[in-house]
Amino acid sequence: MGRRGALKFWLFITIVLGVTFLCFQAYEYTHAYSELNLKLSTGVYGSTFFMLTGFHGFHVTIGAIMLSVMLGRAFRGHFDAEHHFGFEAAAWYWHFVDVVWLLLFILVYWL
Repeated sequence: MGRRGALKFWLFITIVLGVTFLCFQAYEYTHAYSELNLKLSTGVYGSTFFMLTGFHGFHVTIGAIMLSVMLGRAFRGHFDAEHHFGFEAAAWYWHFVDVVWLLLFILVYWL
């Protein structure tokens, strides 16, 4: 539809929200380690918590990098209605990471 301005704006907002998520995760890790004494060596919950959320944080980092590259390409005009596979692949990856977070949130924080 040719709405490049909206693409750039919402892609930038998505990247900012991903980086914000990572900042909150870093805060949560320092809080859990220093005030709650939750460590990898604490037991099953500690190792599971850090493994699951750490892998997710790693994938969010990769996704934010991919989306940043797509934003740079969008500013250079690399995408149009027929040639946008790179952007679409990055968007699918990002949405998969989102859905995984919903499952992890329920498993780690609710149960």
